[in-house]
Amino acid sequence: MSLTGTPFLYTLIALCVVAVALPLVLWSRVRGPKAVRAAGRVLMLLFAQGTAVALVFTMVNNSNQLYDNWGDLLGTSDHVHEAADLGASGTGGIALEKLPKVRQVFKPGKGPGMRSEGGVLVTQLKGRVSGVHAEVNVWLPPQYRDPAYRDHRFPVVEVLPGYPGSSKAWYGTMDAPEQLAPLMRSGQIEPFIIVSPRTTLLPGKDTGCANIPGKVNADSWLSVDVPKMVMDNFRAQAAPDGWAVAGYSAGAHCAAKLAVAHPDRYRAAVSLSGYNDPIGVPQSLAGKSPALRAANNPYVLLKESRVPPRVALYLSGQPKDGYEAALALRRIAKAPTTVNVVFIPSSAGGHTMALWKPQVVPAFRWLTEVMGSPGTRTAPGSGGTTPLAPSTVGSRHAELASGSASPAAAARRP
Repeated sequence: MSLTGTPFLYTLIALCVVAVALPLVLWSRVRGPKAVRAAGRVLMLLFAQGTAVALVFTMVNNSNQLYDNWGDLLGTSDHVHEAADLGASGTGGIALEKLPKVRQVFKPGKGPGMRSEGGVLVTQLKGRVSGVHAEVNVWLPPQYRDPAYRDHRFPVVEVLPGYPGSSKAWYGTMDAPEQLAPLMRSGQIEPFIIVSPRTTLLPGKDTGCANIPGKVNADSWLSVDVPKMVMDNFRAQAAPDGWAVAGYSAGAHCAAKLAVAHPDRYRAAVSLSGYNDPIGVPQSLAGKSPALRAANNPYVLLKESRVPPRVALYLSGQPKDGYEAALALRRIAKAPTTVNVVFIPSSAGGHTMALWKPQVVPAFRWLTEVMGSPGTRTAPGSGGTTPLAPSTVGSRHAELASGSASPAAAARRP
């Protein structure tokens, strides 16, 4: 039974009801010696407590989509079949254009948010370069199946969850398709293909989206294998101009790092509450040595780049949670690198999905500005940076979380 499935949740609810009923019905009916009666009653109490804890955990997990399956929860899920040394390029010297096309079989996705707005397609991909074997989810915009767009190629946004995090989170808890599809239909936001690959590849470890010979080639999985598969199976635009990467928390760190490290693969990145130095995350494999830290720190990569990369970065954060890291990147960025920093006040809430969900639409409006066709682009800078310390009096949570709260907006409310 799936950890995130409705049947499992309903089963736990039923067990909780039984756990409450058992003591009421059987407490005084337990027979036998005193020790046996005491043991029976203790077991009933433990059963009630266990089912209650399990139900609360499941509801929290479903809400935040932290663990996708039992293997992720128990630390038995390993998706790395090999981790060869692929060199600085992450390709191992393989001429990617000469590889045969990747043909995949897709099935309708299951789980929260996977059936909304046309549904999500899922496939199991065997990465030819990275040696990673894992699922990849693909959501197609409303225009994709429109006959008028049969010859149109669509830009792609690769979306990444935090750690721990499910590859379904952007479709479920973040509600990206439900938020974006109406705006895509009306032409306010570019019709992007949204791709979400698995990022939890090793049991109990955050890969930091790094290539570590002998352990994991997470970078090549995300920036080589997954994009090639998508471009081989869908009407997707070519890299780098047609590709962006977005993430929250650990996924935000990965998004900024992948874009800065591979401007030949990504045009833009969205980082929500990200960080630069992976050493701040104890489970991150990318923080285990000075060399790995430097190779996977977007600040170091940007600062030491001989030629500033042609990438656009959208970085949002709160004080002590992403904002300072974003400012550091903006300080050292040189053209053609552009950095758009969005300040989120502390009153918007903490490091949770409730903070990141309202930022989906503003982030995709910015992506439309950077990557969209002329008909959907807005005026340059219209998604711009909020003031350093905006007034938040009277502002709604969604406005605070999206960085759209302002003194003027607050003044219009009683």
